[in-house]
Amino acid sequence: MSSYPDPKKKILVIEDEPDISELLEYNLLKAGFEVFLSADGEDGIVQARSHAPDLILLDIMMPKMNGFEVCQALKSFKDTAQIPIIFVTAKGEEHDAVSGLHYGADDYIIKPFRTQELIARVSAHLRRYELNRHNPQLDPKEPHKDLVIQGPLILNLKKHLIFLNQKQLILTLSEFKLLSALMMSAGEVSSREQLITAMTDENTHLVPRNIDVHILSLRKKLGSHAHMIETIRGVGYRCRETLS
Repeated sequence: MSSYPDPKKKILVIEDEPDISELLEYNLLKAGFEVFLSADGEDGIVQARSHAPDLILLDIMMPKMNGFEVCQALKSFKDTAQIPIIFVTAKGEEHDAVSGLHYGADDYIIKPFRTQELIARVSAHLRRYELNRHNPQLDPKEPHKDLVIQGPLILNLKKHLIFLNQKQLILTLSEFKLLSALMMSAGEVSSREQLITAMTDENTHLVPRNIDVHILSLRKKLGSHAHMIETIRGVGYRCRETLS
């Protein structure tokens, strides 16, 4: 079962440990991606420029060139500058991975990783990349912290926009505030009172019943994805947390 709508997306894995490389290859192929492997930094750059992958999984500690140097090089070439890069690194190197984001990488994941989480991260960044390609009004350099991604929903905090399957949702201000609050606390239950607090200011007044009405309207606009907003009886509502 593919975790991404297009099974032909290409992933380049630059990793010198054969066991990790084979594990990544197996799970990415199983998820429906096309996979290319490289065992060192210099070759990784060559493969990135020849295969034009949609995303790169990059180890930090490698022969010839380390991951930071590879990332810097790829971001300096026009043909590879916009390719999403995810560092895949050992737990003891987590601080290095965070620092490495300054080199232009989009994210990092720690070994040992859960397969489901890895595929979710890959899919989320591919959705973001496609969103930027099909919506030129969005800055492709948008900081990751300004985007909240849950399944087919993408919230752009900086631009004050929400997209469903790469198409902008037309929402009222109240609907936007409500869906934003739910997405930003995905997986957690929010009471009606908490949602009212997130939605109101000194110029508005809402009661719990208003929340139910807005939820109904949001579900209509979400269409076949209305199930993303779950009702927790006697408590409130929750945005479904998705890893795919």
